[in-house]
Amino acid sequence: MSKNGYSCCQCLLHYLFNYETPLIGSIKSWKIGLLYRAIQLMLLGYVFGWVFYFEKGYQDTDTVVSSVTSKLKGISVTNSSQLGYRVWDVCDYVIPPQAENSFFVMTNVIFTPNQTQGLCPEFPLNETICTSNHDCPPGYKFTYSNGVFTGKCVKYNDTINTCEVFAWCPVESNTEVPDPAVLKDAENFTVLIKNSISYPKFNFSKRNLLPNITASYLRICRYNRVTHPFCPIFRLGSIVEEAGESFQSMAEKGGVIGVQINWNCDLDWNYSHCVPKYSFRRLDNQDDHNVSRGYNFRFAKYYMNNGVESRTLIKVYGIRFNILVYGNAGKFKIIPTVINIGSSLALLSLAAGLCNIIVLYCLEERKHYRDKLYKDVEPRSQDNCADDSDENTLLRNVANPHNTEFTF
Repeated sequence: MSKNGYSCCQCLLHYLFNYETPLIGSIKSWKIGLLYRAIQLMLLGYVFGWVFYFEKGYQDTDTVVSSVTSKLKGISVTNSSQLGYRVWDVCDYVIPPQAENSFFVMTNVIFTPNQTQGLCPEFPLNETICTSNHDCPPGYKFTYSNGVFTGKCVKYNDTINTCEVFAWCPVESNTEVPDPAVLKDAENFTVLIKNSISYPKFNFSKRNLLPNITASYLRICRYNRVTHPFCPIFRLGSIVEEAGESFQSMAEKGGVIGVQINWNCDLDWNYSHCVPKYSFRRLDNQDDHNVSRGYNFRFAKYYMNNGVESRTLIKVYGIRFNILVYGNAGKFKIIPTVINIGSSLALLSLAAGLCNIIVLYCLEERKHYRDKLYKDVEPRSQDNCADDSDENTLLRNVANPHNTEFTF
């Protein structure tokens, strides 16, 4: 083999079987040392304080799966010129009887009784007030119409003429919302909220009716943040007050209240430590510039009167209670623990990197440190690349001060 071929083999072997290791340099400066330890302490505080203590980085997590049912109780009695003396029970004021994760309680109502399909004057609006038949094009209807124009302008009362419509007659005319609310006693109604949750990943399930709750306790308890924080029976007035609202004011035009049930659980503790926490807030917009405030809708009760289909139109105002269940559970698992420990150890290397940047670019003595940390090495000829003399040792800096390449 030629001399050049032999030298190339030596260089290849030298490259393949060479080992490099960093040489640790020590900078004798109390300022740099103090900064280095301070950065390390901050990183350790983040790792153990935030990652492991607050975020529980040693746990695997799962999101709650939930189902909710509710049952209302309460009776109200009203006496008005329109309705007379009347008793209201849950069949009257809970609409619909069952809903998913919510319930609606009627607090105010406007009746339009004995409607039948026929011809009658439309309710006075800008689009319906007329002076002649020309103002009422046949077949015309708009968003707020009660029916379809017939083409005639008829008398609505002694002072106003409106277009005649084919509709359910007489059309709804009472637009004044009763004040106070018809069912002002609804604040004393109660609701039993039954909530079942599970964390499938951990095969864990529980109800908000905790094991220590008995039938006799349910008959007397009412939720109270201090005295009965786990009682599942809530007084409606108390729910609205907890949300920072006045029930009587809200009952007039209605609204939406959120009943929040928080199931954040640490399953490394005993089963009994996983308990619900209730909170309440108003969900509908109550901005002063909001034109359409509150919550209302219409429905009708149909019946036959002397062989003619008739109905009673009912416009109801009330409070809708949305039950919002959320939460996460955590339990110790070795895999997330190892991952977070590994990432935390890698994070500690930032301390040395930050100190190197400060030493080399920020301090007044940075030129002096650069001269000590960096060496300029002249290249050797290829023929002498395998020379094992002391002059063949190459000095370089990798991450810390000096990096020495040893050749054996």
